[in-house]
Parts: sequence; C-alpha cells; structure tokens
Amino acid sequence: MYNVKKVNEDLYWIGASDRRLALFENIYPIPRGVSYNSYVILDEQTVLLDTVDKSVSGQFFENLEHVLDGRTLDYMIVNHMEPDHCAIVEEVVRRFPEVKVVGNAKTFTMMKQFFTFDVDSHAVVIKEGDTLSTGKHTLAFAMIPMVHWPEAMVTYDAYDKVLFSADAFGTFGALNGNVFADEVNFKEEWLDDARRYLVNIVGKYGGPVQSALKKALTLDIAMICPLHGPIWREDLGWFIDKYQKWSTYTPEDHNVVIMYASIYGNTENAADVLAGKLADAGEKNVKVYDVSVTDPSYLVAEAFRCDRIVFACPTYNAGLFPKMETLLHELAAHNLQKRKVAVLENGTWASTAGRQMKEILSGMKDMEIYQETVTVKSALKEDQMAQLDGIVEFMATIQ
Repeated sequence: MYNVKKVNEDLYWIGASDRRLALFENIYPIPRGVSYNSYVILDEQTVLLDTVDKSVSGQFFENLEHVLDGRTLDYMIVNHMEPDHCAIVEEVVRRFPEVKVVGNAKTFTMMKQFFTFDVDSHAVVIKEGDTLSTGKHTLAFAMIPMVHWPEAMVTYDAYDKVLFSADAFGTFGALNGNVFADEVNFKEEWLDDARRYLVNIVGKYGGPVQSALKKALTLDIAMICPLHGPIWREDLGWFIDKYQKWSTYTPEDHNVVIMYASIYGNTENAADVLAGKLADAGEKNVKVYDVSVTDPSYLVAEAFRCDRIVFACPTYNAGLFPKMETLLHELAAHNLQKRKVAVLENGTWASTAGRQMKEILSGMKDMEIYQETVTVKSALKEDQMAQLDGIVEFMATIQ
C-alpha cells in the first residue's frame, strides 16, 4: 500500500524508512533506523527528485505510481549518485522509458559506472546556475562537491522556495509518520543523530560544507528537503547554525569528555577519579566513555560537540590499546581541530601510550595539548592525585 505525504500544494514526499538495517554504509550503527527521502513535483511536467535505496524500492514504486496517478514521468533529477539514493535509477528508466535524467557531467560519469542502460539517450547535462522550467516551477542547480561525493549538487525551486539539499541537512533515524522537523522533538531526540551523521560522513570536508552553506545563504529558503531525516520548514536558522559550527570545527558545548581504554579496570578507575575531580571543580555534564564499548561514530560526534577532551589509555604490545588507536586515527581522519586535550597513560612495565597519543594529536590542527603526561603504573596511587588536579586546572582555563 502506498504511503506518501503531501509537503505543499504540488510537492509530495514518496520516500520510505528502513528500521532493519543495522549499519549505515556498513559501518555506522543506526539503532533508530534511517529514512530514504524522495520527492515528486506535479507541475505541467512531472519531476522526481532522487530515488531510494534498493531495500525500500517496493514501497517507493507504489508511492510513485500513486502520486503520478496515471501521468508519465517527465524528469528525474539525480542530486547524488550514492546507491542509497540512486540504486533504482535504472529501474525508473525501464518503467518510464521517455524520462529525461537531469544531472551534471560527473553524475553521468558515475551513472555509467553503476548501470548498463543507455545513459546518454536520457541525459540532460546541467552545470552551476542552470535552470529548468517545468511550468510554474523553475528549478535551479548548484554544485556542492565533496558533500560528500564530488558529483553532489542541490536543486532549488524558486516558486516554493524549497531547497532539495541532497545529503546536506540530513540525519540518521527512521521517519515515523511525522515528516517535518517541527512535528518531532528534534532537539531532544534527533540532534545527536544529526550531529553523528554529519561529522562522521562529511566531517573531513569542512571547507566544502562551508562553500555549500555560503551558496545556500544567498537563497530565499522557506523549506529544506534533505535525502535523510525530517523536512525543515521552521527554525531553519537554528539547524543551519549547527552546520556552521560542525563544518568549522567550532565546539558546540563547553564540556569535558573523557575517553578511556582499560583492560582490567585500572585505567577506568583513573578516568572515573578524574571525572569526579572535574565535577568537584564545578564542571557540569562531564561525559565518560569506554572506547571498547562505544562505537567510534558516537565518540567522533562527542569530540566535535565538546571543547575539551581527555584520552586515557594503557600500553598494549608496546603500542596503543587498539580501540584507542582506532579512535585517534578516526578523529585525525575527520579533521578534528581547535580542542584542548590531555592524556593519561597506564603501563605496568613500559609506559609508551602517552607519547604515542600525543604524536597523533599533535598532527591535528590548532590542538592545545597539556604538556604533562599523567603516568599510572598499573593502578592509580594517592600521591598521583595532584597530577590529576593538574589536568583539572588545565581544563578549567577555557571559559
């Protein structure tokens, strides 16, 4: 049975949600599922904006046929060629053999790599600033390369002031009947997933995201229709500001987060003692994470959120505990910067973790690293409390 939502007078959401998928892109846990958004404009000519993942293709085609109600499909705009949005492009062409497929030059290069149909006979190649009139609607196109593939673009409907933003302004999480951000408790229930989505997928590409935001801010936007998550029609400035912070690596909150690795619990104890000292010093909302328990995608998001981070790790095989090493390389790969950090190491006979953590951290831009390394020999002792106090004092200097 079809399941569509009317967005405005002649714009329809025809997407679907997947609550069974465990890992988005086979790497990021999505316990709340994910939505794949697709849209149709019913003008003098009909327009499909992006398709969906193959896993929800059955629902998609029921939705598309219902909305078209016997009309043909004139245009299919492909804003992003990633398979979770374009997996069924070829099937759409089979069902609507006269459809014109709109994309940029890089779009069609990739399309030929993914599919075997005669792409050229359907292709309408556009470039930055080109427009397409479908009747009363005029659609304009802008390139947003590396947000997060090089062919990515957005479509702007000047008539309704709607930005079809591709992966920008998306979020993890299945849609549950309510397709608008103002119909859900976004700040309490969706923001963490929106942050985790953005910083893990395009955190490395802050510059391109900034370029995309600058283009968006020149437009009169009344609504943002992303390819994942709810549609924005209210409080757009609040969400755009979040993207501004995330893409400039500006801390969102004045909080300390402690990320530790622990084999037998002694490094964990040191992390907990330090957390207590931070709380005694007046720090609120201190967070403590075991890197062996929490998926790196959540930790990367927390590192983007908070302005101060403590890493605590034992030496393991003369190197870093593997889970901590993975996390630090993930943070470096996602271009984390502008943070105040301290390290705590543990080693029974060879304490080398602190030096190796600092080597990775020092390769990140504008990181203020606490010069002292707190070294625990097997277990924290009373005479080391002053060293922990040093970390507290260092962390407390940011206001």
